[in-house]
Amino acid sequence: MKPLKRSRQLHGWLAALMLVVLVLTATGCGSGGKDSNAADAPSRKGDLTLVVGAYSVVKDAMEEILPIFAAKWKADTGQTLEFQQSYEASGTQARAIAGGFEADVTLLAMEGDIDKLVKAGLVQPNWKSKGGEDGMVTRSVVALGTREGNPKGIHSFADLAKPGIKVLYPNPKTSGGAQWDINAIYGAGLKLSEEQEGVKDPVAAKAFLERVHANVESLDKSGRASMAAFEYGVGDVIVTYENELLARIAKGVKYEVIIPQDTILIENPLAVVDKYAEKHGTREAADALVAYLLTPQAQEIFAKHGFRPVNKQVYADNESHFPIPAGLFDIQYLGGWNEVRSTLYSKRGVWYQVLAGI
Repeated sequence: MKPLKRSRQLHGWLAALMLVVLVLTATGCGSGGKDSNAADAPSRKGDLTLVVGAYSVVKDAMEEILPIFAAKWKADTGQTLEFQQSYEASGTQARAIAGGFEADVTLLAMEGDIDKLVKAGLVQPNWKSKGGEDGMVTRSVVALGTREGNPKGIHSFADLAKPGIKVLYPNPKTSGGAQWDINAIYGAGLKLSEEQEGVKDPVAAKAFLERVHANVESLDKSGRASMAAFEYGVGDVIVTYENELLARIAKGVKYEVIIPQDTILIENPLAVVDKYAEKHGTREAADALVAYLLTPQAQEIFAKHGFRPVNKQVYADNESHFPIPAGLFDIQYLGGWNEVRSTLYSKRGVWYQVLAGI
């Protein structure tokens, strides 16, 4: 019996020894050394992650810009930078961030969507002074895209109201781009009334918008969704950002780009989402990304993707690609965003009257 007892004791010692070896291996022998698996893991995952929440139209440009910024950040700080990215219709994205999606940096379609984040206590009220041209990172104009050769002979917003013309633009309830589209059409109606009557006539402008909207084929969630529908074969003409059309043409899609004489200047804002950047410890990187998006290098990439740069020199270098229409107006022609939100998009506003047919 004694040999059996010694054998059991030997097996017990061996099991205990193996357990100690396994524990020491799993913990890197307690050294925390640079060669241990535990020490290597953070560098593989990245030292810092920035969360970017943006509107859908800017996706392609940002996916080109972000790796360049990460390389620059690595060279400047030695820190590996990774990104989590979300691209949605601007209104949807703003509501998501206000509702708890913790983006560190946001690029949205219009100033009003940033204002929602200010009201939610996420972005500082002085965000417009932090960078860009009054807080803006890109510009564009509302344009019309037609099938190759412009078979329907579309040249202006007034042509969209002709019998048999099938029009596409997204839903302004979810899409900031759609609000720019509606602003452009309503503003063109005001311009027409001013030419004919000598003064802006809101009643005439509403009637103008009603005639165009009567030909709308569908209201999609976002500008990108409308573009996809148009490329699938829906509609005769799409109302959208100039940059969306130029970007698709650069990829080989056959469009005709029509810039109406009377159309609106689009301005797209960016901001650090202060509350979340502070919470995540990403403030320095978030500020640096916002600053980088305004550099000539980043602005050239935006221009390549069809956006009108806010950097004056980059715009001058690309001016031939971005003609200025004779009747171009901005949001101030409509009274500014506060007036537009009240006049067009309130519960009893012009847009909702048009939808309701009243």
